[in-house]
Amino acid sequence: MTLNELIMKNAAAVDAALPTYFETPEAALEVLYDAMRYSALSGGKRIRPFLVTEFCRLFGGKEEAAMPFACAIECVHASSLIHDDLPCMDNDELRRGKPTNHMVYGEDIALLAGDALMTRGYEIAANNTAVDAKTALIATQKLLFASGAVGMMGGQQIDLKSENVQIDFDTLLKMHAKKTGALIRVSAELGCLAAGITDENDPRMQAAVEYACGIGLAFQIVDDILDATGDVATLGKMTHADDALGKTTFLTFMTIEEAQKYAKEVTEKAIAGLKDYENSEMLIEFANYLLHRTK
Repeated sequence: MTLNELIMKNAAAVDAALPTYFETPEAALEVLYDAMRYSALSGGKRIRPFLVTEFCRLFGGKEEAAMPFACAIECVHASSLIHDDLPCMDNDELRRGKPTNHMVYGEDIALLAGDALMTRGYEIAANNTAVDAKTALIATQKLLFASGAVGMMGGQQIDLKSENVQIDFDTLLKMHAKKTGALIRVSAELGCLAAGITDENDPRMQAAVEYACGIGLAFQIVDDILDATGDVATLGKMTHADDALGKTTFLTFMTIEEAQKYAKEVTEKAIAGLKDYENSEMLIEFANYLLHRTK
């Protein structure tokens, strides 16, 4: 199986499982659930679910243990995109080639849909009966931590307060480790948990975390490059958004060529720890796929 076939297979499995979590419980909530489905079921690269399922597979776990965690992380990710696009945040009108959630349902419903998706993600993780209760609790705690004030939300706060203010390189790294990196890291951790690895000092967990942190950083570097060089038709979202908001990016500190080299170095370091594990080829190839992506 090629990497592209595996990505499509995993995405199809997530796309089949996700709708089961969004059946409207009563007619009065139809608009809210429509808004939740609009963002959660809109496709996308499904990068985070891929990491969950593939780290579970790498370390001998079963897909039925990984899938609820994969759906949980995608709910939290979709929630973050809704909130990120709001007028009070980045004020974007296009996401994945479609109007953003608030452009369709209004800011009020979009805000509620984002909140509801986030809490649904925690609920799905906590209710994963394919793992033992302790593992489900650890996974839920990690997901809460990664998406909360010291994780994704904290990174978003740094980002918002950095508009029209140049931040230093260390702050830029910290911001992206939280805003983008935290959910990518916890995706790898949830995959390990689904495979029965609960000890943070386990070499397999440490290798997964190092990999995820590295590809998370490389992903953001490439994102900055694409924002500056890409087009709306290819990316499915507005370009030059960072410049419009006066944001500091990796291109503030280096040329496009230097940024590409930096992303390559970060990726090579990320995959180094996986090379000792049999059947890690797909995750290694996936890291390079993200490095060379065009959207």
